[in-house]
Amino acid sequence: MSGFHQVLALNCGSSSLKYALFRDEDVVVRGAVNVGAGGAPDHGAAVHGVLDDVDRHGVGPPDAVGHRLVHGGPDHLEPERVTAELLASLARVVPFAPLHLPAELRAIEAVSARLGAVPQVVCFDTAFHRTLPQRARRFALPGSLFDAGVRRYGFHGLSYEYVVELLGPPRLEHAVLAHLGSGASMVAVRDGRSIDTTMGFTPTGGLVMGTRSGDLDPGLLVYLLEHRGYDARGLDRLVNHEAGLLGLSGTTPDMQRLLQQRSTDERAALAVDVFCYQARKWIAALEGLDALVFTGGIGENAPEVRREICRGLGHLGVALDDARNVAGEKVISSDVSACVAYVVRTDEEEMVARHTRQALGES
Repeated sequence: MSGFHQVLALNCGSSSLKYALFRDEDVVVRGAVNVGAGGAPDHGAAVHGVLDDVDRHGVGPPDAVGHRLVHGGPDHLEPERVTAELLASLARVVPFAPLHLPAELRAIEAVSARLGAVPQVVCFDTAFHRTLPQRARRFALPGSLFDAGVRRYGFHGLSYEYVVELLGPPRLEHAVLAHLGSGASMVAVRDGRSIDTTMGFTPTGGLVMGTRSGDLDPGLLVYLLEHRGYDARGLDRLVNHEAGLLGLSGTTPDMQRLLQQRSTDERAALAVDVFCYQARKWIAALEGLDALVFTGGIGENAPEVRREICRGLGHLGVALDDARNVAGEKVISSDVSACVAYVVRTDEEEMVARHTRQALGES
């Protein structure tokens, strides 16, 4: 019997806390708590709500708790057990992810307050991308900034790791994994290892997202600072909360609603078109493609988006089977497609639970 029979995995988002309690390999409790806007006031309170839910199910308290952390900074490249020294180090990383890390650290504190000495482990979304070569990791900036931690980190790593373990590296010799949701990114993998990715220094970069801008001309940001009345806080609000699908459509960041509205709303149609075009453009820039994997809320549930992204990728050997795509089957490419296209339902909480046991000394 495992020494850590029950592991609680916590996955803090900007406005939610997803959780799953694993008894060995089985999920016995799973859910989500909204944070803000009528939900829990903060992530610390949300943790108490999660533990209350676990209590209501009568399954007993967790033996260990694992956390997904968005950012590990330049030094944290593997899952680690929570210690006072680690928390002090992570506090210094907060400027790298000010939207996410404070909430995630509050969740760790709340677990300690509620469960005392129950061991905790942190799992970093950036760790999967530790294999990025220098040509992909470096920005064209002075070396002193790289030494200070200014580099491409990449995110959604736990989701990508789950996909790689599920499909196996042999199927992902030359592949693109697309995690498409309110936050969206892609990673190019070779034999299951990250070699390039769309997100950069922060999760704001890369593809168009629900409310995030994706990549912008840095000169545009200078212009907004100098001539349009923005300051650093205003820019942060613009690129993280007012841009993306919401900014383009003027109505909603929700892809399902945009797909419903696009036949009668030109701005909704534009938002969908830009989202798919930017994704397709990044895939098309690669040299060779054996596998294309869709995951995340949009990637798993929007066949129209999958079809539009794949349209025009024939030169990379991508050919969808329409019936398979609409049905959301695991393989949605045709039998004659040189590139196999998959739909995979990701599970970041399961990866957190696995890493937690491993970090605490169990296989």
